[in-house]
Amino acid sequence: MGNSGLRAHVETAQKTGVFQLKDRGLTEFPSDLQKLTSNLRTIDLSNNKIESLPPLLMGKFTLLKSLSLNNNKLTVLPDELCNLKKLETLSLNNNHLKELPSTFGQLSALKTLSLSGNQLGTLPPQLCSLRHLDVVDLSKNQIRSIPDIVGELQVIELNLNQNQISQISVRISCCPRLKVLRLEENCLELSMLPQSILSDSQICLLAVEGNLFEIKKLRELEGYDKYMERFTATKKKFA
Repeated sequence: MGNSGLRAHVETAQKTGVFQLKDRGLTEFPSDLQKLTSNLRTIDLSNNKIESLPPLLMGKFTLLKSLSLNNNKLTVLPDELCNLKKLETLSLNNNHLKELPSTFGQLSALKTLSLSGNQLGTLPPQLCSLRHLDVVDLSKNQIRSIPDIVGELQVIELNLNQNQISQISVRISCCPRLKVLRLEENCLELSMLPQSILSDSQICLLAVEGNLFEIKKLRELEGYDKYMERFTATKKKFA
């Protein structure tokens, strides 16, 4: 892409607060954006070939609310990204991320986090510090188990489809706001699914198709009727 084309995008973004440059084969984060650190609210650089983010520049987008870098080649995120105190939406689907920065819990305004199609091997514990987080998508990663710390998650919806999960802590039933739990296409035996998810949680949509048990066996478990009461009540509310 020529400099004049990039310049036109930068000039538009100066007026609108939105910088969008998708499907352009970019291999690096545009350095021209340093002129816009104080007025950009949205950056979308999805479907490029960006391998890394410039640490010093990333921390300067103080007004940024939405950052999308889906379908790039990121292997690591800089700590400076976690300085973005107004960031509400972060989309990083289909990259090569194995972990999140230790300071990720500082993204205090974050509401929606999409990390589908990466290489995460565990549920990132940093997510438990994020008090406004509503929706987390960790589908299509390499997560094998869900640890006790999950009970501290504040999310409303947690998508763990298409991982390698064979164990789930009973503490998942303690999540105070968790309504939707997606666990499709994992490695779960029915005996490894905590019954308290059915009998004693806030969860009103549990998706578990494609595991190592038949769904009809789930319906025979103690507490399934309580789960169905929550499911039906929610359905009525949105009907």
